[in-house]
Amino acid sequence: MFDLDQLRRQKWHLDGQPVRTLDDARTFIESVGFCLMYPMKPAVLVPTFVGAWSGSDERLPTWQLAFSDSRAQDATDLMVRLLRDKSAYETNLFDENNTFLVAASIFPYFYALVGERNPRQAPRPTPRSEYSQLACDAYEIIRRDGPISKHKLLESLGGGLSAAAVDKSLAELWSKLRITRVDYRLGEGVYWDVLFRWSPEAVREGIGLSVAESLSALLSKYLDCVIAADQQELETFFGNVVPRSRIREAIKALLAARELSFVHVGNRSLIQITPAKSETVDPAEHSQRMRR
Repeated sequence: MFDLDQLRRQKWHLDGQPVRTLDDARTFIESVGFCLMYPMKPAVLVPTFVGAWSGSDERLPTWQLAFSDSRAQDATDLMVRLLRDKSAYETNLFDENNTFLVAASIFPYFYALVGERNPRQAPRPTPRSEYSQLACDAYEIIRRDGPISKHKLLESLGGGLSAAAVDKSLAELWSKLRITRVDYRLGEGVYWDVLFRWSPEAVREGIGLSVAESLSALLSKYLDCVIAADQQELETFFGNVVPRSRIREAIKALLAARELSFVHVGNRSLIQITPAKSETVDPAEHSQRMRR
């Protein structure tokens, strides 16, 4: 039996080993696959970037308190470098104010579940569309002039629009990965660009992947990240992306293929990636392998 909490703390860099350099950050995000920028309430079973930067989970700021915490600014500066480097991609899966980062290696799988299959076709505000007229207008300006700051976008839209209205339209586009935040400049704020222009290879790869293939890959990576989880935790996490019925089907298929298996931790029966036959479940070796 392994100490699940200890293994997570090691993999998530909450054990006094902070992530401070760009190389550290690249290694961290590739190791965990996903992370939130800040902790959420109620908690989401996933690491946080500010926690990894701090090397601890003590008194970590939520996004509401980030402005008054120096750790948040330093962690954000490093996160922005990851985005510029295209080592990670930013989404608003849980909260548009709390960045959800996805590693470059698995982003195409995430895109296959969330993104548009024909991203070159501009969104239109039809009665059945998920996009408002303002979102469509904003998209056209970003496509034409991007990368563009929100301030300049607001000026280009004109008409006395409020910043809140523009934020809402950006969130509509971002939720379907039409656009992405690509930079942050002091005094100018966030810069947005059309995702298929910013990262065409990742988008093309995502378009070519099936939902079933992508969900299986992401389930496996998530279990690699959290070491082990129960089915409810898996459904809660991925229920933000796909229907729970599809999650259950994917878990059942992976268990049948013996790619996943059950492990008892305390009085809980959890799902893990099936260890290789030659492996023994040793906490130190398991932790080192998971952090690579």
